[in-house]
Amino acid sequence: MRRVALATVIAAVSGYLVLLLAARALGADGYAAFAVFWAAYGLVTGTQNGQLQETTRAVRGAMIRDAVGTRPMPLNAVVGVGLALLVAVTSIGWAGAVFEWYRIESVLLLAAGVAAFGIYAGLGGVLSGLGRWGPFATLLIVDAVIRLVLTVIAVIAGWGLFAFLVMTIAGTVSSAVVVLCLRPARTALGANGDVAASDLARNTFTAMAAALASAILVMGFPVLIKLSTSGDLDSVAGAVILAVTLTRAPLLVPLNSFQGVLISRFVENRDRVLQSLTAPLLIVAGVGVVGALAAWLIGPWLLETIFGADYRLSGSTIALLTVGAVAMAVLTLTGAMALAIGAHRLYAAGWWVATTASIALLFIPADLEVRVSIALIAGPMIGMAVHLWAARPRSAEHVPGERGDNRPLPAE
Repeated sequence: MRRVALATVIAAVSGYLVLLLAARALGADGYAAFAVFWAAYGLVTGTQNGQLQETTRAVRGAMIRDAVGTRPMPLNAVVGVGLALLVAVTSIGWAGAVFEWYRIESVLLLAAGVAAFGIYAGLGGVLSGLGRWGPFATLLIVDAVIRLVLTVIAVIAGWGLFAFLVMTIAGTVSSAVVVLCLRPARTALGANGDVAASDLARNTFTAMAAALASAILVMGFPVLIKLSTSGDLDSVAGAVILAVTLTRAPLLVPLNSFQGVLISRFVENRDRVLQSLTAPLLIVAGVGVVGALAAWLIGPWLLETIFGADYRLSGSTIALLTVGAVAMAVLTLTGAMALAIGAHRLYAAGWWVATTASIALLFIPADLEVRVSIALIAGPMIGMAVHLWAARPRSAEHVPGERGDNRPLPAE
């Protein structure tokens, strides 16, 4: 756990430095274009986090119940390639509305990154399920360091926006680095899950459907801001996008890194899952209270001092965005809990209810800062209720319509 915590700190610091360097090198307008590509990439790979989550659950379940099912890695590789092809084929319908600059190059880079991330997500899930936290932490660190080093090189060399687009996807090669260098990672590739291939595929796509909703709210939110704003993004939009990213990072970066740990914890405590939720929930709430207060008092000064005068927002706006980050973090926790107990459909439903509500609220007639704050707070709160409903005390029978227990198969 210490290794994962260290990797999380390195990933968080690296992410902050990348944002700082990108914001200062590109300016508010250039940063907005970079952030939209970053968000589009995060939207698709965030969907693929469903692969990591279900792979973790399946491999951990196989260990605990001594079940023998299908291997998750081949499915993860196929899903990555399939999504890359989908991105390339459908780009003719959406690339023009999303990417203002380097449209063809952005589509090609996005497809390549998505294909590579299929292996990354599968490897991360297998390592988490097996409890091989050392190699898992190394995977996170290598990913962050590759991206940071390339960003520093781009800034020193004076390269423009395109270099930052390449840097966005470059970290996915970390899976190849870890597999080549670490024997435990290589042996983990052959790990089995706890269900047959058809059930694993069904569970994976259900988890990905929920992860897509999560990605829309977490990584894809700048894209929604772009679509809900008439005309090109201005400096206010760039400042809001940057503030949303910065207020989320202290909570969501660690949570994303600890997804495997959380799911493993909840799988092991299925009979008292609500009690297992209490400790991480209190940690998130405590960090959120301190963060919101700090955002109110010194947020505007930090934003302008570190990133430049173009990035100007009020303290109340930054504090509300921090509250929105707390809401997203709690929704992430309750989602991991619902997935771990096998409530795949309610897990997906909670995320999609939250996403639908947030998107609708983003289009209300109000200033950008107001509608973004409302959307990021109210939507996740509705989704939490669905996830908590999944964990309500009930009799031992299955939740209607769920394949919730993922009962072990006989040894093959």
